[in-house]
Amino acid sequence: MTTVKSSKFVLVNKADNVLICCQPVKSGELVVIDNQEYRVNTAIDVGHKMARVAIAKLQKIIRYGVPIGSATADIQAGEHVHMHNMKSDYIPSHI
Repeated sequence: MTTVKSSKFVLVNKADNVLICCQPVKSGELVVIDNQEYRVNTAIDVGHKMARVAIAKLQKIIRYGVPIGSATADIQAGEHVHMHNMKSDYIPSHI
């Protein structure tokens, strides 16, 4: 089991339900942030999001303290949040 320093992710705003990846993270890594453990189930690239908490389908994705889109499926804490499980509420998403 690999434990990753919390510096691999950043919380931009306390209201955010996602964390932003600052360094690539491999699938299977254990990330500990503020004493919360997250098992990363897929690789996450820099700039991508990871769920900070469980996010229900249709719930807003909050980044920068504001909604940036909606979940298209239930998302577990520690799961990669991107075009496969969220959509923008403002611009068309490309699939």
